[in-house]
Amino acid sequence: MRNLVRFMGVGLLVAGLAACDGNSTDSAGQPAAGDTPVQASVPAGENISLMDGKVSFTLPAGLSDQSGKLGTQSNNMYVYADKSGQQAIIVITAPLPAEGLDVLSGRLVEQQKSRDPNLKVLANKPVELNGATLQQVNSVQTLKGVTSYSSIVLGKTGDQLLTMQITLPATNQQEAENIANGVLNTLKVK
Repeated sequence: MRNLVRFMGVGLLVAGLAACDGNSTDSAGQPAAGDTPVQASVPAGENISLMDGKVSFTLPAGLSDQSGKLGTQSNNMYVYADKSGQQAIIVITAPLPAEGLDVLSGRLVEQQKSRDPNLKVLANKPVELNGATLQQVNSVQTLKGVTSYSSIVLGKTGDQLLTMQITLPATNQQEAENIANGVLNTLKVK
């Protein structure tokens, strides 16, 4: 469960970024959306629908709703994790700031690096998923001998900033990437 709390910190960091005053730039000048990842394992779990159907995705088998333990729907944070807390999906919505998604993801990477010198950023790029343009940040970090893979996507849904973080053990990094990509390929944002 301690791992889950650590990943919650990243989720709260993203929520903090969304709460920033937002006077720097707008979404003009964002790079064009890239291709979605080719390899992905489609999860065989539960279909999740949040925000009256504005956000939906398929939860991998073995993860269950932990929102009541660490957050509530009233604070716009949804947490799904396995029993060990090493596999987690955290979804947060917050008021939409004025900055573009690329600026927000850049700040997210800077703040993560300042807190974690072992952080290895694999990608920070725009992606097109099921018709929605999102910004994706993939990274690997090692903390106390445990290596974790994280994929964070930032997107817009109405007047809200959507942040989804998928964190998995990186003992087999390719498998972790495939699982995360499988979840992201089921993500629908309206």
